[in-house]
Formats: sequence, C-alpha cells, structure tokens
Amino acid sequence: MVHKKKQIDYLLLLAILGLLIIGVILITSIGVPKSIQLTKDAGVLFPQCGQDGVDCFYLVKKHLWRLIIAVIGFFIAIKMPYTIWKKMAVPLFVSSFCVLVFVLAAGKAFSTFATSWLVIGGNSLQPTEFAKLGLIAYLAVWLAQKGKDIEDFKKGFMSFVVLIGIATLPILMQPDLGGTMVFMLIAVGLYFLAGAPIKHMAVGFTIGVLGLLIMLPIFSYQKSRVMAYLNPSEENCQVTKDGTRSDYCWQTTQANIAIGSGGFFGRGLTKGVQKSYWLPQASDDFIFAASSEELGFVRITLLVLLFGFIGYRGFMITRFAPDRFSMFMAAGITLWIVGQAFINIGVNTGLLPITGITLPFVSYGGSSLIATLIGAGVLLNISKYSENYVTSGNNRRRNGGSHPAKRGSYRRTDFGSA
Repeated sequence: MVHKKKQIDYLLLLAILGLLIIGVILITSIGVPKSIQLTKDAGVLFPQCGQDGVDCFYLVKKHLWRLIIAVIGFFIAIKMPYTIWKKMAVPLFVSSFCVLVFVLAAGKAFSTFATSWLVIGGNSLQPTEFAKLGLIAYLAVWLAQKGKDIEDFKKGFMSFVVLIGIATLPILMQPDLGGTMVFMLIAVGLYFLAGAPIKHMAVGFTIGVLGLLIMLPIFSYQKSRVMAYLNPSEENCQVTKDGTRSDYCWQTTQANIAIGSGGFFGRGLTKGVQKSYWLPQASDDFIFAASSEELGFVRITLLVLLFGFIGYRGFMITRFAPDRFSMFMAAGITLWIVGQAFINIGVNTGLLPITGITLPFVSYGGSSLIATLIGAGVLLNISKYSENYVTSGNNRRRNGGSHPAKRGSYRRTDFGSA
C-alpha cells in the first residue's frame, strides 16, 4: 500500500541541482581543448577560437542538450509513482540483459578497450548505464520477496550468486571493469542490507577474488592496469604490443600532477594546464582531477561533501521508506550514485586502478547523465512517501509515526526483517 504523499526532499534536490550547475561550469572551462580538437580543421596548426570553424564551446553545447533531455527524464521520474518500477522490474531487467548481450556483437569502442557503446542515429549510447537502474529495480523486488530466506545458503546466497553472475557477465565480457565494479557494489550492498549472513559474504568475497584472478589473464589490458596500480614501475607501466607502446601509468600520473598543482585554492577557472593534451579524458572520466587543478583542495572538497550529503539523505529516505521494495530501491540508487562517485574520485586520486567511469551529474557523458538523473528522480519520488523526518528535517519525536524501520537505532536488520 502506498502511503499518503508528502513533499519531496528539497535538500536532496538542491544538492543534485548544485552538482549539475557545477558540472556545466567545469565542462565550459575544462572542455575547451577537446572542443578545439573536435572542431578544428586538420590543416590548421594553431587553431584559434572562432576562426576556421573552431568552436571552443562545442562540448558544453552538446552537454547542455543532453542535460535538457536528462532533466525532462528527471522530473518525469519524480512525478511517476515508484510502484511503477516494481511492475516494470522484470521486463526492464530482461530487456537490459538482452541489450547488453547485443552490445557484445554490435558495440563500438570509441578509442577505448571496451566495446560498450551502441550508435543510434549518429549518437552514441552506453546501455550499461541504464542497466544499473534495471538491476536495482529487479533486486529490490527479488530481495523484498525473499525475506528471511536471504539468510539460507541455498535459497539466499546461491540464488544471489547465480543471479548476479548472469547479470554482470555481459559487462565483464565487453570488457568494462568500471561498469562491473558499480554493478557489484550495488548488488553486494543491497544483499548486505537485506540481512545476508557475514559468513556468506566472506564466501562470496573469496569467490570474487578467485574469479578476478582467473579473468585478469584473459583481458591483458586490464591485467596491465591492475599491475601498474599495484606496482607503478617502468616495467609494469610500459607495454609494447604490435609495435605500439602504451603507458598504463600516464593517466594516473597526470591526474596526480593536476591535483597537486592546484594547491589549496587552485589556478582558477580556465587556467588549468593538464587539461590541454596532458590529461586524457579531462572532461569526463578525469574531470575531478582537472577540476582540482583549477578549483584547488578547498573548493573541490565542497564537491566531495555534496556527494556525501546525497549519500546521507539517500539513506535517510531508505530508512524511512514506506515498504520493503522502496527501501531497497532507494538504497540501490544511493549506492549507485554515491558509490560510482567515490570510485571515480578514487581513480582520479590514484587510490583505485583506472576503471573508465564518470563522475555522476558532473562529467561529460550523455548516457551516464540521463540514467543517473532518472535514478535520482525515482529516489526523490520515494522521498514523497517517506516520513516527515526526511522531507522537513524535523526530529522524529516531533513527527511521531509507527514505521517499523524507525523503531530503535538504524540497523542492517531493518532491511532484512519481514
């Protein structure tokens, strides 16, 4: 039963809108070198903005068009009752899986190792981004129905392993390490919150490590990335294949230079150096590092805190959600957005190996922007049915209420209980 609607979580809405505005500003500043590269005439040695067809704002113009589409999807998702996603969960999950399998045969690489994109009408689409929402919806239904069976080894753990193994296999085969990491973060996080026994989690972790050790030799470039991360020596960083040398430490090294050269207060917008042909993917995968050079440690910390705040509000919505399905749906979306953000930040700062995923709401990338904004819209819709503690920020004792998840402290068992 859907509870009476209240106001959406406006604090969460403001945080998301703040990140979108920051994203537009940063892409306007950081995207100039790539815009020049994409619009310059091949015969022009020293292209100038506005000359010979060079458009220094090409990237931000494309980003704004994608943002308009994403915002439309965002507000539709806010208005659409979250219960619709429960009805759509199975067909959405199955169709997402079929498209991911299709990508293995028809996908394009676009200067990357992973064939993760489909070209439709001249525009590229990354199905993995939308499949994350399909996974969350299906797992929310599946875990809500499992109840206490999630604690059983056969009905819970083995069923979960088979389900997630099938769901992530097409992404792993692209091969897309970043997408696989986000899928596993969402799935394992929800499984844990549903009340899975720690011993089952330990078995799953062991299986995952063994699987990684088996799969790495198959995908040589991923093995090189991991080895370069674990031991960034000259031997591990430089790989020669077919006469071409690739430096797997280059991106991490240049990202560290960008972050370090920003200091406390940064060089200032448009004044970054690393974005100009030194730091690859400066406007998308490595926008955090490029932004750190221009904004500095103090201001880039505010961006990190915004993601932390989204995580806090998201899990408060999760705790006070009206039913088990919406609990898992809200938790999954929060894990997706915040988890992907901190994986991206970890890659940019050299704490994690290169994965090739974007910074939600900020990076240049249409599929990621549209998918995450739709997910955020679903989260805000769920907040309309949560207790007043979430939407108004008032103390629980003022508002009262009898939702089971509020009794006592915030515990993992709140998710696993029937």
